[in-house]
Amino acid sequence: MLSLGRFSFGVGDRFAHQASAQLRAFQKLAERGIEVVPVWNKSNREHTFIGSEPSSVREAAQEAVRALGWRGAWHVDADHIQRQTVDRFLDPSDFFTIDVADSIGRAPDTDALASFLDRHPELIGTVEIGGIAEPLQMTLEQVERTARKYLSAVQEAGEIYRYVVERKGGEGNIVAEVSMDETDAPQTPPELLVILAAMADQGIRAQTIAPKFTGRFNKGVDYVGDLVQFEKEYRDDLAVIAHAIGAYGLPGNLKLSVHSGSDKFSLYPIIRRASAETGAGFHIKTAGTTWLEEIIGLAEAGGEGLELAREIYAYAYEHLDEFTAPYASVIDIDSSKLPVPAEVASWEGAKLASSVRHIPTNPDFNPHVRQLLHVSFKVAAKQGRRYLDLLEANADIVGKQVTENIYDRHMAPLFLD
Repeated sequence: MLSLGRFSFGVGDRFAHQASAQLRAFQKLAERGIEVVPVWNKSNREHTFIGSEPSSVREAAQEAVRALGWRGAWHVDADHIQRQTVDRFLDPSDFFTIDVADSIGRAPDTDALASFLDRHPELIGTVEIGGIAEPLQMTLEQVERTARKYLSAVQEAGEIYRYVVERKGGEGNIVAEVSMDETDAPQTPPELLVILAAMADQGIRAQTIAPKFTGRFNKGVDYVGDLVQFEKEYRDDLAVIAHAIGAYGLPGNLKLSVHSGSDKFSLYPIIRRASAETGAGFHIKTAGTTWLEEIIGLAEAGGEGLELAREIYAYAYEHLDEFTAPYASVIDIDSSKLPVPAEVASWEGAKLASSVRHIPTNPDFNPHVRQLLHVSFKVAAKQGRRYLDLLEANADIVGKQVTENIYDRHMAPLFLD
């Protein structure tokens, strides 16, 4: 059976040019005796914008594994798939992030709801959870309300899971994740317990689950929210998962997945402490925004690379509403804090790179520029070979940015500092 390691990072490579640079970060950590599993991911939406196929992700990953002699585990994730999009991912993927957030709140079949409640009397009353100081007090009405909200989503996850398992030749050939993070309201620990019971009923052998946490997980910038509240939710969720593994026979390596939108640096100490104290693993998706590191590298390279980076920013600035609308719930851009393209056109490469590179203590860093470029990758896609040729011509400096970003800003705080 494919078994996902205790620690895993989802890394995106939108233009399929940085797999080796990404993998070097994992190698550096392995040299320190810490094994983290790389999981290359790219969503259907990203493939559509760029005009690529899921097979390109596996091909790039395979080449990196071969070139660097990587002997550890690695996976290719069918990222945020749904029933209507899964087929194109079946052959190249062995990790499937099943996204059923759109079905949260859809009323379940009356008989299915009644059957669920009949099967789970243990959810009603006082529920002792090791690791949570106060027992959960769950009334029939609360459990029924939670089931009404989430049961249809879990049933859909079960249908997709079984579909994938059948076409991949059995449960032992896949790693499954259930994602419920792209929704409006966070799931509480009691709700998560109901969800996990329903997943067990559906026979979903998930190895990670991605709930929604309190706070904002904006694209490419740090977490915005109450860190104390996040830590309580995170630790309570770990306790609920451990309880559900024992109570419902879910996979023993089931772990939390934090769909971070990348760069949630303030959460890393919390995740690290919780892991050290409980022995729990974690999956971080996405660890490092590689597309932005490419822009940083091209800016640093100067010449044509810098010119293209300026052009991409200018086009994104002029199409601000178009590019930000699909991501409105996961970005916070103050347009008044975006420099006009004419100003950026006068910047040296180091200044443009510093405005994008996520080092908040740098006075040149601009989170609004970073977020805008984060959601504007299809501008580069429209450049076709011009963009790719510049990546290849400047592979060393671009790759250096990619490796350093993952290793220094993501892995080190979680495992080394």
